[in-house]
Amino acid sequence: MKAKKIIKIIIDTAMLILLPMLMAYSLIGETAHEWLGLAMFLLFILHHIMNPAWLKTLFKGHYTPLRIYFASVNIMLLIIMIFLPVSGIMMSKHIFHFFGIGGMSFARTVHLLLSHWGFILMSVHVGNHVGAHRAGKNKGVTVLLWAVAIAVSIYGAYAFVNRDMASYLFLKNQFVFFDFGEPRLRFMADYASMMCLFACIGAVIFKALKRGKLKDE
Repeated sequence: MKAKKIIKIIIDTAMLILLPMLMAYSLIGETAHEWLGLAMFLLFILHHIMNPAWLKTLFKGHYTPLRIYFASVNIMLLIIMIFLPVSGIMMSKHIFHFFGIGGMSFARTVHLLLSHWGFILMSVHVGNHVGAHRAGKNKGVTVLLWAVAIAVSIYGAYAFVNRDMASYLFLKNQFVFFDFGEPRLRFMADYASMMCLFACIGAVIFKALKRGKLKDE
């Protein structure tokens, strides 16, 4: 395996690990959250440096429904990942406290909204890339992996409803409730299962649009 591919895998894996940890905010502490958020932003920059192709071709060629979908997810995620650290810096009490920008209430609302949409879109983005890969030669393994992913996604749907994620996505609730007596492992498992849910949704949408594109051709 080439060194560049190994580095890309390490970067992407690190981002996947950080994502549910960042959602744990109060459970890991403000200082840790700020450092992990900074690490996520730096990894996001590295991810784009290592994958420049879609940015270079963004305004070139014909846009099919598949390409529109793929580009839309990426652009929305890019916008979110730019404004998330900005709102984070405005609220910072530790790493960037010396800036003293202010606007705490506004920044907190923006950060809450973008963090939850970013969580979903990043998961969908992962699913898009899964959907873009061809199935392996071993159909049995592929079926087994999908069966496991679907089972985890079913629990992810339960976790999504149980944790009232929709209220944060549409700002019906502007304060995240944390049960400090809850085991951190359970919290991480819930958010990992939700990541799997939206990754599966992304993969299914991508595959469906890809089939449609191939039929049109």
